[in-house]
Amino acid sequence: MMSDGALSQDEIDALLAGVDSSALSGLGGSSPAATMAPPAASGPSFNHGALEQFFASTTGALSANLAALTGSSVTLVGPQVTSSTRDGFLSQLPEMVTVITANYTSGFPGEHIFIFSEQTAKAIAGLMTKEDNIALDEMAMSVIGEVISQMVGTQITSLTDKTGNKSIVAGSPTAANMPKAAAALPAGDFAVMSYNLDLGDGLVHQMWEILGISPAIDISNSLSGNQSAMGQMPGMQMPGMQMPGMGMQGMQMPGMQMPGMQMQGMGMQGMQMPGMQMPGMGMGGMNMGMGAMGNNPYLGPTNVQPVQFPNLMPPRLGPHETGNIGLIMDVSMEMTVELGRTRKLIKEILGMGEGTIIELDKLAGEPVDILVNHKLIAKGEVVVIDENFGVRVTEIVSPMERINDMGYN
Repeated sequence: MMSDGALSQDEIDALLAGVDSSALSGLGGSSPAATMAPPAASGPSFNHGALEQFFASTTGALSANLAALTGSSVTLVGPQVTSSTRDGFLSQLPEMVTVITANYTSGFPGEHIFIFSEQTAKAIAGLMTKEDNIALDEMAMSVIGEVISQMVGTQITSLTDKTGNKSIVAGSPTAANMPKAAAALPAGDFAVMSYNLDLGDGLVHQMWEILGISPAIDISNSLSGNQSAMGQMPGMQMPGMQMPGMGMQGMQMPGMQMPGMQMQGMGMQGMQMPGMQMPGMGMGGMNMGMGAMGNNPYLGPTNVQPVQFPNLMPPRLGPHETGNIGLIMDVSMEMTVELGRTRKLIKEILGMGEGTIIELDKLAGEPVDILVNHKLIAKGEVVVIDENFGVRVTEIVSPMERINDMGYN
């Protein structure tokens, strides 16, 4: 029967259910065979095990860094690595969170974010500044940003060692306290590393580290690739060279040949280096540990001698050069007077305020240092000229002391 162009109720129901309505045409309302839509293709994924193994290997160093920064016993445990989306991850968080963004800018570029609960952020900032009930103000955010900066630096050092990628750089961390709904998280799927953090206060704190899907895939692939490639040298065959026990066969190094070469106890069978011929060479039980090459009877004894360097002396001006100093007599140079020096921890510097007294490394009445372009040239005593401070020179530093200070010794 011809259709008048209107959809029947069966066709409307079929469309709403995702059934191919063309199967209904001319069937007079008979029950159609449902045609299921193909499942959506899954997006790219990352190697959970590789990420978990790597980040777990850094927790010892991170715990030590946190302990040094806070002056307290700190233990970081984990992580557990999962895939998540924004909605799924936000359901795990408390209402107020501190978000620290430290995105990778090169090496494995992409989103890199740390998240604490508001309570944990206050506990960390309080340990750093030695304050109770600290407010999460700009100073506290700066302190927490410094903590994350130290952690990211440790991770990058380890990641560079394990992947060989020496171009890994992260931006300076920026921290802010906000409702969780305002947190800027990666779009789509991303990797979540969940840690437990013991700050010694009897509470169990949590820290979440987030990687966008792009750096998560790149990092895990790089880590997995290095692990699978260990011990492999593709295209390298050395047939004929026997090292039983090492299980390496069919290795070739073109242009190099060692037919009949045997190294009992090393387990490398079928090793050949075409081109380099060492027929009949046998090395039973060869030890290839550090220093073994120095005792190789085929290479002869190694003669090691210390290198003799001439004494390094400062350059001397010749008679014809002394007159040229007049050309620079009008050049101005920076002269400073240094009362003393000291070293402070970051937490002590951040805790300074009006009225803070800083103890220097010089005793009262000791001569002050007079420096030109940051090089010590003289010592003196502080005097008052009208209403201004001045320095009376009491000692000119000897030329040898100046040379030593410039690094010629």
